[in-house]
Amino acid sequence: MATHYGKTGFRILAYISIGLAAIGVVLPLMPTTPFVLLAAFFASKGSPAFAIWLEEHPSFGPAIRDWRRNRVIPVTAKVMACSMMTLSWSLLFFLGAAGMVLAVSGIFMAGVASYLLSRPSY
Repeated sequence: MATHYGKTGFRILAYISIGLAAIGVVLPLMPTTPFVLLAAFFASKGSPAFAIWLEEHPSFGPAIRDWRRNRVIPVTAKVMACSMMTLSWSLLFFLGAAGMVLAVSGIFMAGVASYLLSRPSY
């Protein structure tokens, strides 16, 4: 019984992630690739059919396959993600966010950026 609920949870997370990725295709401020990779991960745990559909998708499939085979992230995805994190943190700063919010978000974003930049590119 617990595995059914777990699969449903992963399936829901996969659909939410691909929805966010689709928004990222339209909105320039929203990254697409990280959400596609998240959707692929969650789908592999909760919906094998959806995972296959994602891998075979003409737009999303190449990023998923490149990540799974070689653990590479496109340079454009790295630049976009780092730029958006910098912009987001700057907005928090200039809008007067609390010091603790700036510190925690800055540490989190620096960690994500470090991870992204340490991965190989194509």
